[in-house]
Amino acid sequence: MKRWTRIVSSLLLTILLTIGLTACSTEKNENQKVRVAEVTRSIFYAPQYVALEKGFFKDEGLDVELTTTWGGDKTMTTLLSDGADIALVGSETSIYVHSQGTDDPVINFAQLTQTDGTFLVSREKVEDFDWEQLKGSTFLGQRKGGMPQMVGEYVLKQHGIDPHNDLNLIQNIDFANIANAFGSGTGDYVQLFEPTASIFEKEGKGYIVASFGTESGHVPYTTFMAKDSYMKENKEAVEKFTNALYKAQKWVADSSPEEIAKVIEPYFADTELDIIETVVDRYKSQGSYATDPILDTEEWENLQRIMDEAGELPGHVDHETLVNTSIAEKASK
Repeated sequence: MKRWTRIVSSLLLTILLTIGLTACSTEKNENQKVRVAEVTRSIFYAPQYVALEKGFFKDEGLDVELTTTWGGDKTMTTLLSDGADIALVGSETSIYVHSQGTDDPVINFAQLTQTDGTFLVSREKVEDFDWEQLKGSTFLGQRKGGMPQMVGEYVLKQHGIDPHNDLNLIQNIDFANIANAFGSGTGDYVQLFEPTASIFEKEGKGYIVASFGTESGHVPYTTFMAKDSYMKENKEAVEKFTNALYKAQKWVADSSPEEIAKVIEPYFADTELDIIETVVDRYKSQGSYATDPILDTEEWENLQRIMDEAGELPGHVDHETLVNTSIAEKASK
């Protein structure tokens, strides 16, 4: 009898342990998986990495899987083919998709950056820079049709420079190779993202003389977007995602560049901490990081004005057609 009692007790213990382990496993798997495709890896996107590193997404019950897809076209293709649930990319891509005609439009629901993120870098050190100095120079620009190129040309025109007549404009170099081309001697000026601009400056290869972000004003440069069908089927997940993002945006706004740099350092293993801090400080100082996820009408119209100036706007699109502010507004309250 005692033998059977021991056997039964052993079985009960095994069952309880199994239930306990299953419960733990279920609890661990309760977080909904959300696949995010980012257009590039950039300190420009600091609030996103803060949300990941400080556990703001997990606090909302989300398991965010981040993939870098390297380029607007690839990012949008990944989203449209269901390789990602959410994309972090320039808002202009949603307009391009809309112009092709679709029953499942891509909707912008949360803004991450609100200015251009590139800087004008001169090969020679310039004490008193004036945009007029670009005339007659060789200018290494960005890929045609992308936001950096469109903002770059828009800013040049605002300063009375015709990019295609007043400059020797080079736009046929792949995005990944622009910095290398300038570093090897091509061009008098180049339009660069960080941290490359600051690294060049530290190494004496170039000197930052102006900010395209400061010159162009507020624009939805990079936003989180998803297909309309995904947003309808996963409304709660999108809301939680935006809540976490807003927490990160507030944390970034209230924290020092040094604090932010330390948090996001794991995402930039090949970049020295002092460079990360310098870049964060530069972006914070010029207001590049959006302080809330709301993409307003004025920013949307500025985006289309810049696209139109560059001859890349397929047709005007009303704000409410491709932008959903209700989720961001709810998160910000």
